[in-house]
Amino acid sequence: MYVAVKGGEAAIRNAHRLLDDRRRGDRSVPALTLDQIVAQLALAVDRVMAEGSLYDPELAALAVKQARGDMIEAIFLVRAYRTTLPRFGYTNPVDTAAMRIERRVSATYKDLPGGQLLGPTFDYTHRLLDPELAGDAEGRSPERREAPEEQMPRVSDILAAEGLIEEDGNLAEGRRTGDITREPLEFPLERDSRLQALARGDEGFLLALAYSTQRGYARSHPFVGEIRIGEVELELEVAELDFPVPLGRIRVTECQMVNQFKGSAKAPPQFTRGYGLVFGQSERKAMAMSLCDRALRAGELGEDLTAPAQDEEFVISHSDNVQATGFVEHLKLPHYVDFQAELDLVRRMRREAEKRPSDRPSREAAE
Repeated sequence: MYVAVKGGEAAIRNAHRLLDDRRRGDRSVPALTLDQIVAQLALAVDRVMAEGSLYDPELAALAVKQARGDMIEAIFLVRAYRTTLPRFGYTNPVDTAAMRIERRVSATYKDLPGGQLLGPTFDYTHRLLDPELAGDAEGRSPERREAPEEQMPRVSDILAAEGLIEEDGNLAEGRRTGDITREPLEFPLERDSRLQALARGDEGFLLALAYSTQRGYARSHPFVGEIRIGEVELELEVAELDFPVPLGRIRVTECQMVNQFKGSAKAPPQFTRGYGLVFGQSERKAMAMSLCDRALRAGELGEDLTAPAQDEEFVISHSDNVQATGFVEHLKLPHYVDFQAELDLVRRMRREAEKRPSDRPSREAAE
């Protein structure tokens, strides 16, 4: 139970005014616009959309600006706004094989049907600060090339044609896809719900878990089957129409990890899958998600559960940065009564300890 403090409301109003002032910064510098944030801080915007579970670049940019660049606070703002929106329905499953490709690389096949597309990436840059960016440099314009329109088969489809990889997961007939934003989590989770939780999980937390699987804290020997970034079309089934209605395109990042599997009594030796799909260009998050997805399938594949990344309840219960932030930051709230009780208890224990005769032999006895 918290006790109200006199004068608290005035102090809070002043804190808000100070926050507004610090957010604006030096008035001689032009204020950031949402268009600037969307265009020039695109990866930050993509992360807020992915972990906020809402695809809207302008709203995500507004959240980044309001949060002064604090990504988790921005994600929290988007999540809170999302709860105010009505739900009109569910779109059809997205066919990522039909993606309009912007970037597509594979670590397993050098020569892929359709080729590899490097796209915009830091992978081949030198990690040296560029002093030109300190000014108003426009940057170098790339050679203009149209994105390929033909569909590019996924690496997993190439392996599946030879029967070398497990079948892709399918929902049982008649079973509705889970929705963790409307239904409470109940362990153990079905894979569709687990993937939803991972998709909006904290990138840093999932990255650390993914790293742990590569360092021996799970049975994992992954290969990046494919990472692809591009636009996919969303379609909605409308009861009055006999055809799906296109709603538009969104940019997503998809990663499929290919893992060794020695087989079991029920399955022959083959490759298994780890899967990641997130909004925007977020390939580090998609890779971490796919590694964690594969680790969490250990029980399903008959593997021993020995590592944190294989513990579903541990991973899912701690991956949400909004929940984690709330529980950690609530420690800043008044705990005066609780602490006074702890303080009285420690003082009483110390007095009782001082009254007890020492269990150690005295110096005289030892001599």
